[in-house]
Amino acid sequence: MENLNFNEMNLSEEILKAVADMGFETATPIQAQSISSILAGKDVLGQSQTGTGKTAAFAIPCIEKIDEESQALQALVLCPTRELAMQVSEEFRKLLKYKQGVKVLPIYGGQAIEKQILMLKKGVQIVIGTPGRVIDHINRRTLKMQNVNMVVLDEADEMLDMGFREDIETILSRVLDDRQTVLFSATIPKAILELTRKYQNNPVEIRVKKKELTVNTIEQIYFQIREINKIEALCRLIDAKDPELGLIFCNTKRKVDELVEKLQSRGYFAEALHGDLKQHQRDMVMKKFRSHTLQIMVATDVAARGIDVDDIDVVINYDIPLDYEQYVHRIGRTGRAGKSGTAYTFVTNREMFKLREIMSYTKANIALGSLPSVKDVEDNRIKAYVEQIKETMESPNLAKYMKIVKKIVETEEITSLDIAAALLTMQLYNENEVDIDFEKDKFRDFRDKEERKTSKFSRDKSKSSKDEKMVRVFMNIGEKQKIRKKDIVGALANEVKIPTKEIGPIDIYDNFTFVNISEKYAKQALSKMKFVKIKGNSIDVELAKKAKR
Repeated sequence: MENLNFNEMNLSEEILKAVADMGFETATPIQAQSISSILAGKDVLGQSQTGTGKTAAFAIPCIEKIDEESQALQALVLCPTRELAMQVSEEFRKLLKYKQGVKVLPIYGGQAIEKQILMLKKGVQIVIGTPGRVIDHINRRTLKMQNVNMVVLDEADEMLDMGFREDIETILSRVLDDRQTVLFSATIPKAILELTRKYQNNPVEIRVKKKELTVNTIEQIYFQIREINKIEALCRLIDAKDPELGLIFCNTKRKVDELVEKLQSRGYFAEALHGDLKQHQRDMVMKKFRSHTLQIMVATDVAARGIDVDDIDVVINYDIPLDYEQYVHRIGRTGRAGKSGTAYTFVTNREMFKLREIMSYTKANIALGSLPSVKDVEDNRIKAYVEQIKETMESPNLAKYMKIVKKIVETEEITSLDIAAALLTMQLYNENEVDIDFEKDKFRDFRDKEERKTSKFSRDKSKSSKDEKMVRVFMNIGEKQKIRKKDIVGALANEVKIPTKEIGPIDIYDNFTFVNISEKYAKQALSKMKFVKIKGNSIDVELAKKAKR
């Protein structure tokens, strides 16, 4: 069944044409096993990961079972997040390209409910919604459930993790008892089995085998590294690999925010995605990521459930996932749609047992890797810069600048090679590059005693750095200009080349800011910051006046 063609599945001509337009011929394993069972009216319990084609696995039979003569609501699809509801709705619309008699509507929070009510009154046969908004419509009696004969729970484990169990049970209690219930979940924990026993009738169980949980097109590598070295390792990796789109996972929202702040202060185009962000903020981040205007997105597992981007080329587990099925779900974000991808995982010595469990469960070959050296990063930068130079050489303005270079050579008694080398140094040289001996780190004995010594040394070193004499600097920008601490740190670190460890406390007020800077870098800050703009604002910088006693 795994190599079944869609034209062998007794589907309508309209669906076959739509599937062909989407570029599909052969059904994925989850599709091949699910579509026929759902078409036969059976309840289904399916385990599947993102990127396996599971949306079409329930969308195709759902559409085929709709009575086009009736304008009543006949099918309900529940999704944990607004993002997923929108993506599922888009998949339905593609499949409905040649079926004009079937109407589908996504309903979710964050969108004006009046608009949804108006659309529901016009007649909709399929609703795709989040539990909270669906219940809202049920209570308003704008969602009439008496003719619903199919309910699909998509990403059911995630809905339970997000606390939607009571909402799900409330919704199911409003639907006909003899309805068809289809449940898809990335994992099948005890809570899912309890839901199945209570609300499904002898479901057909379709589980993706362990060997199918990972994708052959994903190269999987791990680095054994200390926690304190992770940020340097991450920056080294990003600089060397220079991903078009990179997705980084952390286990907590707080860790996501901390990591994004560190990356932004070092000049990377990185933003956060987690549940504490407002909906419009999440939408904006996803829009940037999909359009490739954002290179690095740092996310939690819950927020990442709604990500459906086919061209993510690197996934990095900054924190090793809490369980092996989370690992599978994370790395499945790359290597999609037949493309290749790479998944990197940072592992401390104490976490090696988790990595062994992941490898045992997935039957995956996760190879020990060597982090790129400073020379690797430099070589990569030079290579990219040379390509940029070659492209610029095609510019029609080149002749103008050749004259300038020729004049400099003639008047300053220096060669064009000197000029090129100086420009290359200005563009590529980073005086603050930190070179950690990762190779020695990798093979070191990670006994608890030694790790405690290292941590203590690190704290003492940090403390001594902060004990150096600091100078208080005044800047004429503040909260009214929407300035944040990371904007100040980013400007000082990236434009003025002051190491972040030499930047002390920052106090931001309405129209001005005070920054504490190591005394040895104060002159550098005063002379160079006047040429820097922060969020379009020119900066006046001066030493802060001492308060009168």
